[in-house]
Amino acid sequence: MAESELRAPARAQATRNPWTATLLACALAVPAFVYVLAADRRPVAVLPLIGVCLVFVVTESVPLHFEFRAQTFSWSANELALVVALHEIGGAWSVVARLVALAGVLTIQRYPAVKYGFNLANAVIEIAVAVAILELLYDGPITSPLTWLSYLLAAMGADVVGGLLIAVAISLTQGYPGRTLWSTLLVPIVVVAPMCVVVGLAAVLLLSQTLWAWLLIVPLVGVLGLLYRRFGQVTREGDTLERVYDFARRVEQIPADEDGARQLVFAVRDLLNAEKVALWLPPYLDEEPRLVVAAEDGAVWYDGPGDPDDVFRRRAVDAAAEGPVHASLARSDDVEVSALGRRGASDLIGAAIVTAAGEPGYLEVCDRRSDVVTFAEGDRAALESVLTHVNAAIRQQQLLTQIRYDADHDRLTGLPNRQRLASEIDGLLAADPVAARVGLILAALDNYTEVTDTLGHAASDELLLVTAGLLREHAPPQAMLARMEGEQFAVLLPGLSLAATERAARRLREAASTRARVAGLDLEVTLSIGVAAAPVHGADAGTLMQRADVALLAASGSSGVASYHPVLDQQSLRRLQLGTELEQAMADGHISVVFQPIIDARSSDIVSVETLVRWAHPRYGAIPPDDFIHLAEQIGRIGPLTDHVLDLALARCRRWLDQDIALSVAVNLSARCLTEPDLVERVRRALRRHGVPGELLTLELTEGSVIDDTVRNSSVLADLHALGLRLSMDDFGTGYSSLSQLRQLPIDEVKIDKSFVLGMSTSQGESFIARSIIELAHNLGLRVVAEGVEDELTRNLLAEMGCDKLQGFLVSRPLPDERLESWLLARTGVRSAAPGATHRRLFVRT
Repeated sequence: MAESELRAPARAQATRNPWTATLLACALAVPAFVYVLAADRRPVAVLPLIGVCLVFVVTESVPLHFEFRAQTFSWSANELALVVALHEIGGAWSVVARLVALAGVLTIQRYPAVKYGFNLANAVIEIAVAVAILELLYDGPITSPLTWLSYLLAAMGADVVGGLLIAVAISLTQGYPGRTLWSTLLVPIVVVAPMCVVVGLAAVLLLSQTLWAWLLIVPLVGVLGLLYRRFGQVTREGDTLERVYDFARRVEQIPADEDGARQLVFAVRDLLNAEKVALWLPPYLDEEPRLVVAAEDGAVWYDGPGDPDDVFRRRAVDAAAEGPVHASLARSDDVEVSALGRRGASDLIGAAIVTAAGEPGYLEVCDRRSDVVTFAEGDRAALESVLTHVNAAIRQQQLLTQIRYDADHDRLTGLPNRQRLASEIDGLLAADPVAARVGLILAALDNYTEVTDTLGHAASDELLLVTAGLLREHAPPQAMLARMEGEQFAVLLPGLSLAATERAARRLREAASTRARVAGLDLEVTLSIGVAAAPVHGADAGTLMQRADVALLAASGSSGVASYHPVLDQQSLRRLQLGTELEQAMADGHISVVFQPIIDARSSDIVSVETLVRWAHPRYGAIPPDDFIHLAEQIGRIGPLTDHVLDLALARCRRWLDQDIALSVAVNLSARCLTEPDLVERVRRALRRHGVPGELLTLELTEGSVIDDTVRNSSVLADLHALGLRLSMDDFGTGYSSLSQLRQLPIDEVKIDKSFVLGMSTSQGESFIARSIIELAHNLGLRVVAEGVEDELTRNLLAEMGCDKLQGFLVSRPLPDERLESWLLARTGVRSAAPGATHRRLFVRT
């Protein structure tokens, strides 16, 4: 029969006074007891009364607990005792015997008064219902099957009425529980009650033969009680397993966003039917440490789990810990009792959480919502079994954080990037469009290009890190530091006027001007700084950054610090002038090419040279290739520029052929060129004009141009490949293509982007990426070129990985034609032609 563990949840808005249900039950129990006294009162001997009382004690002592929200139903097998009691001592004394037995059990188990009263009243009502049903039905000799049926219906009727009283009690205290409660109540009535009645009838039949049968019945009831308890444990374990499966499905649906951690702790709380659950996560990237709490009373914080010195947290995250830790008030020492007390808990399970931060997180579960059922070993095992799902969910959320962080932070320095800076500026200006003041400083390293050309990218990256550290150290406390691109940094100064920003810029330049140890050398760090401020120079991020950039250009040729002024706004004029001079610069030879050798990784044969374009402007000096190539694309002159570079490259190749040397040339092809309808014909004419076979020309394409739908759906790549030349995908790994996409394209080789190659000697992650690209490319029948090789260690690593070709400062930096010729004479030797070939080969002498 069911006994309710009435409990008042802490959410007051959903809870009424639990004494209401108890008083209602007592009001029904009084007339029920009066009815029983009148209906079935008979004299009884002491021995049967004691025997029945003992049977009630045994059955009440081995309950089967069912949890429903904050309620716990204790279902005992007292139908057995009820059948024996009604037959042997009658209804009135059955009430007495059960009340005595139940009162003793409840007292030992220290039930609160509200539960104590409800359960006693419920017991009286159930016996009254059973007596009434027996009165209505056949009450013949115990040996009659009709009598057996009457007792079965009486016991089940009593159970149904008791279950209804429990449902009413829950409705009065927590609101209508829904259909789930009915299945929880009715299943034991249908499954357990009939078996208990059968055993009870068998006991009565034995007693009808001899009173000495009590010596058999009491031990038998005890054994059945133990079996019943074991059945309860198995049932609970099965229920726990089902809840673990439900938890796993629920966690899979939790979104990997900021609310995911909160949904996760609520899922853990529901899994273990806990009062409160806390999840502490360590700081990660730009996120502060977080404590996420799901509590029955709606609390968002409580003392304990966020304390690194807390005894339970330290024990759970200890590397030597074997699974979750379990502590209860009854089995704790003074330190543990104190730790439980600060939480207001009496039972706790804690476990370490694996995070991407390098420091473990901590998950703890406090107190079951029922104060009858406490955490057991099965609950500890259940939590341990779901930790994999919890860890996976946390890692997924942190991966999303990593992706978002990477999207608006510079990979090298970890600083916010241009996108993040623009967002911050716009946010500050939008907060107060009228009175907002924002200062912006753009700082550029003066010797960045020289360091890169002389010492390589690794050294220039080291210089950037040193500069970032200097700016962090000396920027004002409220400033936001960002990395733009190349050698540029930005410092955002909220609330500063133009004059205050200029003063801050000068102080920053003076403080950051120092000497730093880079690549084993003492290098001077000097900055050129451009200043702009809102609202005087612009009311949005784009305008403010553009005008700070104009000021930076002016600062490069002046005192080192310059503020924006409309007079300085000559950038548009400069771009216009460069656009109009592009054609003439090619005709006058101001736009030329340099060559960077590419060697075979195994034989050191020089297999190719990459052709790189340069513009030496008579007024502006060396124009960065990205500037004028992008300009050429914008004004529609990228085709003539490409033809010019292709002619210079093929002319150089022809001169080598005239010396009986086979050395191919590689030319970069813009994405815009692939959309030009006459591209294939222009390349064919160039090859024919210079008398160079197609196999000695390689066209390097960007990832973006290859995966563009317009290009993939056209025949331009296939038509170029049909000329006999090779197609190479440049800077592979920086775009959005995959090697599997290359199967569908006539690509011959891929070039691993130098950003992966430069870090190979110091980063296992970069080495793993390079190795993966090489292996996958070879599986697809592609050759692999690694660019950015600057040291012997990287060269050896790439050779061991099976990389086919190497390019970088270790071999040679880009050289103009005359210097390349000198380099070839000084550094290379000549091999005879390969079998089947007609021209000799060059190789690098070691």
